[in-house]
Amino acid sequence: MSARTKARKRALDVLYESDLRDVDAGPILAERVRLAEPPVNDYTIELVEGVQEHRARIDEILARYAEGWTVDRMPDVDRAVLRLGVYELLWRDDVPDAVAIDEAVELAKTLSTDESPRFVNGVLGRVQRDREELRS
Repeated sequence: MSARTKARKRALDVLYESDLRDVDAGPILAERVRLAEPPVNDYTIELVEGVQEHRARIDEILARYAEGWTVDRMPDVDRAVLRLGVYELLWRDDVPDAVAIDEAVELAKTLSTDESPRFVNGVLGRVQRDREELRS
């Protein structure tokens, strides 16, 4: 497992916990950084902070592209995976689109329902298709 794959999983854990507890991810991340062994990867920090910074816009995009689902009705893990995937697609130029989508689908396969990988792939595929429009 690559360092970035591990970083994504750790970022997902923080985002998921933040969502479940209905609190800002910043304090959860700070606690993980302080207590974690091995240390929290810089990319994990960048992902959590980036999702938090753009969360309102990410949720608007998810509401538009998740056909038949409101953001609040999505399974918690899927919502966190999608937030991470949308952030990487739209605001991380150092991550190829295919990698962002594949990594999100793999997280969904490992951590969510049998239907989740297809759902995540479909939403992120539509976001990728309209990427330039969404970035402006």
